[in-house]
Amino acid sequence: MANLAHMIRGEAPVCAPLVLDPLMAKLAEQAGFKALYLGGGASGYRKVHLEANLSLTEMCQAGLEIRTVTDLPLILDAAAGWGDPMHMHRTVAMAEAAGFAAIEIEDQILPKRAHHHAGIEHMVPQEAMVDKLAEAVAARRNPDTLIIGRSNGVRASNMDDALRRGEAYRAAGADLILLSPRNPEEVRHIADRLGGPLMLLLGPGGLANFDMSLDDMAGLGYRILADPSTPLTAAYEAMRDVYAEMANGFALTSRPPGDWRKLQDDMHETIGLEHLLEVERRTVEKG
Repeated sequence: MANLAHMIRGEAPVCAPLVLDPLMAKLAEQAGFKALYLGGGASGYRKVHLEANLSLTEMCQAGLEIRTVTDLPLILDAAAGWGDPMHMHRTVAMAEAAGFAAIEIEDQILPKRAHHHAGIEHMVPQEAMVDKLAEAVAARRNPDTLIIGRSNGVRASNMDDALRRGEAYRAAGADLILLSPRNPEEVRHIADRLGGPLMLLLGPGGLANFDMSLDDMAGLGYRILADPSTPLTAAYEAMRDVYAEMANGFALTSRPPGDWRKLQDDMHETIGLEHLLEVERRTVEKG
């Protein structure tokens, strides 16, 4: 398994796209990505609910399933950590046991509310989050497990509050700080004030939202860039459209039948079907 703590010391930022299951992880790996991001918001949407309804155990289960098929470092969106400072000892221990390379913890109240998805944040006091991060750092057994301190203060209060929180979270031991700039000016302002290492969550479309390059981000100290939504949004559109077409006579005419077979063969290659068949040919199917 590649070491994410070492990777973030490289010249280029580590780019981590959203993955929610083993198939998405394999596709991201095939595309050439070197790290992956298990997002809470998208995980909630996939269950036709919200991040606020997810448990630590089901996120760790998802992580275990993903780590079963890939050695790429996996980042856990741990929301508000599923508890207070004391609870961080189990949260971090379970995340490490599931094989996560990094754990992102944000300064939201528990239980989280649906209004987070409508741009209305409910943040805990800075001191409470500092205590939570300090215990998360103390709880890790692997010194290379990255603790990411996240604040949504840019939109919940103001930029100055977000920056003060970022400084306090770094002082508490967080390895990276994640704020939520809304434009290139805020991206640069955060970097000028806090310095690296920083993490950035991108909206659908990735860096196109900021019209900035990977070199730009590297120069500003952003070491991890994660896209928590684009793959699921694209998959949603594809599934919605194919179901709509199937509902019209249960016949798909938008592409030749042979194209579907090619896609299925491609998927079989991705999941390693031939290797599994070869194992059976050598064992239970021989003779």
